[in-house]
Amino acid sequence: MSTDPFCEIIAGERAATMVHSDEVAVSFLDARPVFKGHVLVVPRIHVETLTDLADVGPFFERVQAMARAVEGGLRVAGTFVAMNNRVSQSVPHLHVHIVPRNRKDGLRGFFWPRTTYGSAEEAASYADLIAKAL
Repeated sequence: MSTDPFCEIIAGERAATMVHSDEVAVSFLDARPVFKGHVLVVPRIHVETLTDLADVGPFFERVQAMARAVEGGLRVAGTFVAMNNRVSQSVPHLHVHIVPRNRKDGLRGFFWPRTTYGSAEEAASYADLIAKAL
């Protein structure tokens, strides 16, 4: 079994609240979201950083579609899209954060307070709204 939690999610060995999955990328809710509806998009193949990803186009098409879906599905004003490469990368598997945003939501700079979902059902309801908007 892998020690990479994202590879484990992709393989179905670790639970996650899935939003979307295809041959290129897997998208699921962040377990410790900045705001509810915070999605991680990860390439299905294991690569550690952006510079390791050979074909960025198809992956970023998924990131773009997910950013659109978070905005539309959650009816928020916009999104914060971010990625770390090694430094501050909590999991050594390329992943893009798509965080729902509204004006005056309290997010400042790179201080990311985290929240939790009240239940698996609440998390699933956010994932469903986003998935329907794809």
